[in-house]
Amino acid sequence: MFFSKSIPLCFLLFCLLHHAALGASLFHFCFSKENYTAHSPYDANLIQLFNLLYTKVPPTGFGLGSTGKGQNQANGLALCRGDVSSQDCKTCVVEASKEIGERCPSGKGAIIWHDNCLFKYSNVKFAGKVDYKNKFSLWNGYKVDDPTPFNAKVKELLSGLSTKASSNPKFYATGELVLSSSETLYGLTQCTRDLYNSDCKKCLDDAISELPNCCDGQRGGRVVGGSCNFRYELHPIVDP
Repeated sequence: MFFSKSIPLCFLLFCLLHHAALGASLFHFCFSKENYTAHSPYDANLIQLFNLLYTKVPPTGFGLGSTGKGQNQANGLALCRGDVSSQDCKTCVVEASKEIGERCPSGKGAIIWHDNCLFKYSNVKFAGKVDYKNKFSLWNGYKVDDPTPFNAKVKELLSGLSTKASSNPKFYATGELVLSSSETLYGLTQCTRDLYNSDCKKCLDDAISELPNCCDGQRGGRVVGGSCNFRYELHPIVDP
């Protein structure tokens, strides 16, 4: 897959090396300009927050938490993909939290995405607010033969799934669209469950509006943010 934050052209070799450097993660941002020191009150609250989310998230696939007070308060969120089992969800949350600690040591705010989950923490309260800043896109680098009708079908499928996800209690939807006797388009949309239904819909629609920039004619792609994401492929993308 190709990677982009601002969606410029990205060369295959660079992207493959970048992906390897990130290890198991898809992408991450160390977004806070503030740092904390080891054994400080914020550090202790962050450790407590991580332990809280390890327990809180897997049963339902989503969780929010806050530990501490005032300037030392640590706020966190974790979300697992809607089809992921509780055990795989827990594994992903634990691995993501450990990895982001290595990627962003001493940073008071960071976010990381794995294929099965996202994990975010900050000293600033963010629950209920759409995260438009932390976002990236991926595409697979292979184009379809006839982009114009294909692009229209991708938008049709994802727009329908945006409506479906925003009205689903789990803020998650998958679907497919038959393109021909030998080809089916698969899609997925998801939001973090701290949002209002209307904010989930707007977040997804805004992400889908980026299709012409990130994924024009691409056989597969996704836009992934701190509050919502979509993905489409010409092969199944979730567990049955």
